[in-house]
Amino acid sequence: MDCPFPGMDPYLERRELWPDFHDSLIAYIRELLQPMLRPQYAAITQNRLYVVEHERPIYPDVSVIETPDWSIGGGATATAVLPELDEPLIVEIESEEIRQPMLHIIEPAAGNRIVAAIEVLSPDNKVSGPGRESYRRKCDELWEAGAHLIEIDLLRDGQRVPRVAAARIPPTPAWNYIVSVSRWHSRLEMYRFGLKQRLPRIAIPLAYDDKDVRLDLSAVFTRCWQAGPYPALLHYDAPPPGTMLKDDLDWCQQQVAKLTG
Repeated sequence: MDCPFPGMDPYLERRELWPDFHDSLIAYIRELLQPMLRPQYAAITQNRLYVVEHERPIYPDVSVIETPDWSIGGGATATAVLPELDEPLIVEIESEEIRQPMLHIIEPAAGNRIVAAIEVLSPDNKVSGPGRESYRRKCDELWEAGAHLIEIDLLRDGQRVPRVAAARIPPTPAWNYIVSVSRWHSRLEMYRFGLKQRLPRIAIPLAYDDKDVRLDLSAVFTRCWQAGPYPALLHYDAPPPGTMLKDDLDWCQQQVAKLTG
């Protein structure tokens, strides 16, 4: 089955499916870029790790306490059962390590120096919390190290992340997704597109005066779709996840209806 949408499939934004799609997208971006980068550069997958603490309330049973032996001279042991304690709410804290793959373009001849980093955003990167803090911190480290930063945001909900104030972005027709290419200490290039548009072909900058390589995100998406399990897992009998304008929702339902004729 072919994807019913010309670009991004909004049904893939479901939280239970996104991690698989995210990791596949990273893998196939590397597959597409690798031949264009050789022999001077290489694309390698890296993991960004951060820890999230989950809090789970536990309601304990009533405690019974036995008093120590207060008798003198070996007399009878005095044991008393105290009244039940007031029951506290106990919160058990469990730590979970989150792994989020990203892609680095490195220059082996220069000691594996990172030339550019490609990030595919996840839901945790777009809401306040440890995931977003870890993401922004890593982006700042890469920027300070002199690496270009490519941020691929295929999620409609959450905060946007371009390294520029929203007031500086000229108004355009409505868009749902954005890819930002931050050239180190140079300029920011933004590719904005909607549900009805194909995914863009973007420029990936390299070091020095080397020519950019072209990354066709539409081709990467098609590769993910064809190799993945998505046609069997997506539920097109319900609205897409997240918030959506009525016109976009109606259009999505029309696209899905074509699957059944």
